Amino acid sequence: MKRRYKMQIAYDGTPFSGWQRQPHSTSIQELIEKALTILLKEPISITGSGRTDQGVHARGQVAHFDTSTPIEHIPTLLVSLAALLPPQIRIQTLEMVQSTFHARYGAKKKTYHYHIWTNPIQCPFQFPYTYHVYTPLDMDLMAQAAKKLSGTHDFTSYCNQGEGKNNVRTIYRIDFALTSDGFVVQIEGNGFLYKMCRNLVGTLLAVGKGKISLDDVEKILSKRDRKAAPAAVPPHGLTLEQVIY
Repeated sequence: MKRRYKMQIAYDGTPFSGWQRQPHSTSIQELIEKALTILLKEPISITGSGRTDQGVHARGQVAHFDTSTPIEHIPTLLVSLAALLPPQIRIQTLEMVQSTFHARYGAKKKTYHYHIWTNPIQCPFQFPYTYHVYTPLDMDLMAQAAKKLSGTHDFTSYCNQGEGKNNVRTIYRIDFALTSDGFVVQIEGNGFLYKMCRNLVGTLLAVGKGKISLDDVEKILSKRDRKAAPAAVPPHGLTLEQVIY
């Protein structure tokens, strides 16, 4: 009898091609599947809550898999997985769930954090995880732009490629949390299109730098054209923090 298991996964996305399995490069999904296949002695396929791009990190990625092999001691399996996986990938929790649980389709909310370093000199140890912005930013204007981007909209202008007929998503909040060396853009929504978070942060920074106005933000949404929006920020500042079911 097959049993379904839910995993929470953390990873540093720097050396990988992204979450999703790729034919000619190393993905996070592929490495976890290989490790589980070795330990459970049967082919294992995992389903994630969504894909993260090359260079994007995660603290709270969620995935599920089915297996007919009994898992008698989960802590032991977690230690064995850690031994087989690269140090940049760790399965944090593993639990048996009902067969109706689905990591992707059951997700109600996702939270992403984008880390921005604004001090003149960036710490080299934070370089892989924070985007260094040299230009002074108007945080008040950025907060106003964040309110315009929040809510339910057609986010075609913030999607790098068509995801289908429905590009409507709901952003529940976009907050700014100050740090000692910059700030974190916290974005929570019911789902995200391809590169949507990075495109949204790119627009917020363009407002903060005075390159576009608050009126432009509304115009960009209404145009439903990716070419109307500013460039995306780099992937390495982005982390998938949490998936809520």
